[in-house]
Amino acid sequence: MLTALPTLADLPRQNASHVKNKWGDVVRHVHQVGSLAITNHSNVELVLLDAAIYQQLCQEIDAFNTREQSLLDDLTRRFNDRLAVLQEPEAPARLDALLAAKGKLRTKPKAGASF
Repeated sequence: MLTALPTLADLPRQNASHVKNKWGDVVRHVHQVGSLAITNHSNVELVLLDAAIYQQLCQEIDAFNTREQSLLDDLTRRFNDRLAVLQEPEAPARLDALLAAKGKLRTKPKAGASF
């Protein structure tokens, strides 16, 4: 499950001058809270993250990318399997037979043992 992060608007803020002049206080604050928005002229320009949070985000991104790649590999395999069927020598004849049937079934459908 992905880590829930606060939005930029919800982050505690410090201006760049304060960060420059009070670095030790800023570091302690980031360790306590987890992240801090750094502003310049009231605009958020940077976000400081605690190293543990950053590491956790990296691990989650890696896990997400692994899952996505696994899904893509499965879809690629399924696509290639279907494509191989279409490239078989008897595929054109099967397609012609399907189109010639015009929606008619060779046998009546079975509805189950109770019918």
